[in-house]
Amino acid sequence: MSVLLSIVVWVRGVTQLADVVFIIHRSSSICRFSATTHQRLADIDAEGVGDPGDIVACEQMSQLYVADRSEQCVWRVSPDGDDIERWLPKSPSDTYRPSTLSVTSSRLLVTPFSVQQLIHLDAGGDELRRVPLPDYMHPHHAVESPSGTFIVSHSNTQLKQQQVSEVNTEGQVLRQFSGSSLGQPLHIPADSRGNIIVADTFYCRILLLDAKLALRRVIVDEHLLNYQKPWRVCYVEQSGQLLVEFDVISFHDKKRVAVFDLLRR
Repeated sequence: MSVLLSIVVWVRGVTQLADVVFIIHRSSSICRFSATTHQRLADIDAEGVGDPGDIVACEQMSQLYVADRSEQCVWRVSPDGDDIERWLPKSPSDTYRPSTLSVTSSRLLVTPFSVQQLIHLDAGGDELRRVPLPDYMHPHHAVESPSGTFIVSHSNTQLKQQQVSEVNTEGQVLRQFSGSSLGQPLHIPADSRGNIIVADTFYCRILLLDAKLALRRVIVDEHLLNYQKPWRVCYVEQSGQLLVEFDVISFHDKKRVAVFDLLRR
């Protein structure tokens, strides 16, 4: 394991585009690091971003996307920071408070804050669909699977437990992973084969589920995480590296982003 020290407090998301790692924090600056040497590069001043909640990168579009909860929008940011655009929603009358994001090669998926739905958009930012979720499902994060369904990490208010569920485009639940073996799944990146990586924040570990949401194994345990709580994670399938951002315990704690090589595990 190697560690990137972000030397900031309140990190809000981590992603990678090409050979650069991007880490956004509460002050809306975006720290940049070399993905190979881990050397600190020039920061991006994301002026206008109010309260960032997540950051993702699209290789095909060569763009970064930032969820802004206070401004209730998604920003599009060029990798060099020269172009920062308030990108979504397209219509001034359409408002939502994005909490987390995920991206495929040509589509963006928005998980709004405290709303039982997912917002699915194409690469141009045009809305494809809104996926309604059951009333009991309070989503944390969602990703699109290779088969076109959606994987959602969420709390179940009926059963009072945390779950990872697969839903179709109509929001109907197809299968679930839950039980006492799952603490608090806050972030769930996926690979091209449909495997799901689960940041289990409560139990300080990272799980691997297969495409049918069956537990395969613990890929990073609490000992390797030094009992720190994983908050946001980004899986870089080309290199097999997993970027893990840790939750902050106190205001004075400095957050770190750890890099794990999953191809060697």
